[in-house]
Amino acid sequence: MSAGVRLLPNAVTVVALCSGLSAVYFALSGRFELCVAAGGIAALCDALDGRLARMLDASSRIGAELDSLSDLVSFGVAPALVMYIWALQGTRLGWVVALVFAVCMALRLARFNTLLDVDQPRYAKEFFVGVPAPAAALLSGLPLYATLHFGDGWWSSPVPVGVWAVVVAGLMVSRLPTLSFKTVRVPARLVAPLLVMVGLAAAVLVTVPFLGLGIVALVYLATIPYTMHRHRWLAEHPEAWNVPMQERRALVRSARSARRLGLRSPLRRRVAGRASAMARAVRRFGEEGAGRTNGHGGGGPGPAQPRNRLRLGLRRARRR
Repeated sequence: MSAGVRLLPNAVTVVALCSGLSAVYFALSGRFELCVAAGGIAALCDALDGRLARMLDASSRIGAELDSLSDLVSFGVAPALVMYIWALQGTRLGWVVALVFAVCMALRLARFNTLLDVDQPRYAKEFFVGVPAPAAALLSGLPLYATLHFGDGWWSSPVPVGVWAVVVAGLMVSRLPTLSFKTVRVPARLVAPLLVMVGLAAAVLVTVPFLGLGIVALVYLATIPYTMHRHRWLAEHPEAWNVPMQERRALVRSARSARRLGLRSPLRRRVAGRASAMARAVRRFGEEGAGRTNGHGGGGPGPAQPRNRLRLGLRRARRR
């Protein structure tokens, strides 16, 4: 393979970096619709460079470092500066908000690079920890999308813009699991409906681009509760880690059917908890029995014996 072809993924990453910096340039000129377009080009290039590197077998250490630096500039520094120039300039805490957003993006990328070298459960590759960089840049632009489509309103005032930027920054550095679309596999029967939805989304983005971007951002936010539920379910069911998605649905349906029938799954925690409770009851039974023997001398059954039987789950023998 020629050297020029192997440099193609890094060239795409450099284009993403230049697009992010161009968004700042357009913001200084007051052309905020071009800022959004430049951010979209940066996100598209960020989605392509890694796949090109894997397809061409051109992955390298310098490419990984360049990708992280490009993400920091394109999705951290550039959106922070655009928000500051658009709505936060001249306010007392506007620059502080921009700095917080950029720093949280740097921390999020540093944590992502660190987790690559850490052994994790098999299901962890299906999720990101916190909101990823391109999605955070998309979410941070919600007030700007609303302003470009609907005009000025309460969403374009400095306070809502600053508060929303801080919220998105918190989502970046949070421990919330978010969906990784790199591992999503589409079943064959859903390919045609998915292509129709892609066509509709493209039509919306062409006709009303800023409204379409706002809808995409809101849909992404709506997926976070589902992703949290899915992450929790996989953590509690190790038997489903290596199972395809269609078979996982079958496992979920079988678990629901078992709950409807009143069957309990043999969870280790529940069994261990019952065993510990039984051991504590036996120990209390022995201690109280020894106390009655030392106190009464004769060792006859005292009034606490029925209670101890009840703690152990024993029934009193019927007299014949």
